[in-house]
Amino acid sequence: MSQTANAYANVEIEDFGALFEESQTTGGKSEGSVVKGIIVAIEKDVVIIDVGMKSEGRVPLREFSVGGGNAELRPGDEVEVYLEKIENKNGEAILSREKALREEAWVKLEKACANSERVDGVIFGRVKGGFTVDIQGAVAFLPGSQVDIRPIRDVTPLMHISQPFQILKMDRKRGNIVVSRRAVLEESRVEARNDLLGKIIEGQVLDGIVKNITDYGAFIDMGGIDGLLHVTDISWRRISHPTEILSIGQTIKVMVTKFDQATKRVSLGMKQLEANPWQEAAEKYNVGTKLSGKITNITDYGAFVELEPGIEGLVHVSEISWVKKSAHPSKLVSVSQEVNVVVLDIDVSKHRISLGMKQCEENPWASYADKVKVGDVIEGEIRNITDFGLFVGLEGDIDGLIHHSDLSWTESGDQAIKNYKKGEMIKAKILAIDIEKERISLGVKQLSEAPANAEKGGEEFTDVQKGATVTCTVTEIHDDGITVKVADDITSFIKKSEIARERQDQRPDRFAVGDRVDVKVVSVDKSTRKVGVSIKALEMDDHKKAISEYGSENSGASLGDILGAALSAASEGKKSKK
Repeated sequence: MSQTANAYANVEIEDFGALFEESQTTGGKSEGSVVKGIIVAIEKDVVIIDVGMKSEGRVPLREFSVGGGNAELRPGDEVEVYLEKIENKNGEAILSREKALREEAWVKLEKACANSERVDGVIFGRVKGGFTVDIQGAVAFLPGSQVDIRPIRDVTPLMHISQPFQILKMDRKRGNIVVSRRAVLEESRVEARNDLLGKIIEGQVLDGIVKNITDYGAFIDMGGIDGLLHVTDISWRRISHPTEILSIGQTIKVMVTKFDQATKRVSLGMKQLEANPWQEAAEKYNVGTKLSGKITNITDYGAFVELEPGIEGLVHVSEISWVKKSAHPSKLVSVSQEVNVVVLDIDVSKHRISLGMKQCEENPWASYADKVKVGDVIEGEIRNITDFGLFVGLEGDIDGLIHHSDLSWTESGDQAIKNYKKGEMIKAKILAIDIEKERISLGVKQLSEAPANAEKGGEEFTDVQKGATVTCTVTEIHDDGITVKVADDITSFIKKSEIARERQDQRPDRFAVGDRVDVKVVSVDKSTRKVGVSIKALEMDDHKKAISEYGSENSGASLGDILGAALSAASEGKKSKK
């Protein structure tokens, strides 16, 4: 092709491009731009707008309400619209008011984002993970974590109202905008905190919102500053947990009780806003005063009784009942029960009052002591059996104790106590009465005369010396030991652990009634005619003696080997003398 032909072809291409460009623009208007137009007419739900094209365009009326636009439109009004297409198949211009607003909004929002400026918006819908926000015609996403400083359950009060937001991220190509309400609140919170820290003083009364509750108190948000309201400063009356009075989100008045400038920690109090009921307690609650109150709490060690709002006293478990001292307080009283009490002690500085319930009733120990005297014989039911004796029920629901040493003149206490069963009726003599210690001592053996040689000791008994070796006769075999006869009217019980030195030999079935055994006397009590004996103690003595004379514990020789050697040595000695 010649150069002339090429030039001609280039001119045709340029002319064609110009013609195409001209077909896409009219009066400087191009597709994809915001243009101004005049409202020609409004037909039902459509607005007809002339933007200087060959024909008018139609825009749904609802698009003029997006972003808070004015829906009261009239013919002749000038509006901005987005020119999507100059002409469709019907020869009409394709216009959009919504996109025009969005384009306008994007320009403003990009500028606000670049300058970190706040923008106003309205939360109008919920989506997965957050909410949708209308910001000047553009739709933005508000993540659930960015709604508030702390999690909130109900967002309804925040919806459909204009409020400030901070733009976190924008992507115009994808049409994404992410905003935060929390960032605005945190910024305002810092400003409020700095302002409050400069003004806060001890004794100041402030309004706060319960932010969090723990076992030891509650954290109160005072508009930028969190203060601790300790459980002991919530009320003058004793409470087990802050939730008894407070709930999260509750608005309360508090007093600043302490402010640490260095750590910026604030301690708060609620009860300090009320009169201290303990100021007059010393005058109202004298020791010995009888009062009535309501039980508010029960613990292992007693019950708390409210005497008046803010003042509680403790009834120790030992002061609830004269006789039921081993029972748990919850078995004797119940929460909300009205009870009569007596003031036993008061310490106003520590806000403590000791109370007694049993003092409001007659002392059964004193009443019983008025009816009987030492030496009287009584009869009662065995209520309990212990290692040291029997508890016998007496009048007034009190117990008397028969120590096992007062059961028999001839048997040991351990043996004599086996002759009785719980629930049996028993007669006993009153040996001692101690009202203060709440004790009544009884005896059974005192119902009969002591053996002739019991008090004087007797010749047989005086012959029994502690540390001596005596030969006894086995009279009874038990699972836990054996009973042996030490003298004519003296018996002793040898426990299983004391019948042999070696553990494998500590078996009562090794013995039979009538066997004679050597024992060591380990204790003697002439007043009760009790003798303690042990086979094990005698074997231990023999072992030590043999070791010291004929061998060493480290030699590996048994006691039999050592004794055999000793007998052989003795025999050789006799032969040499001959």
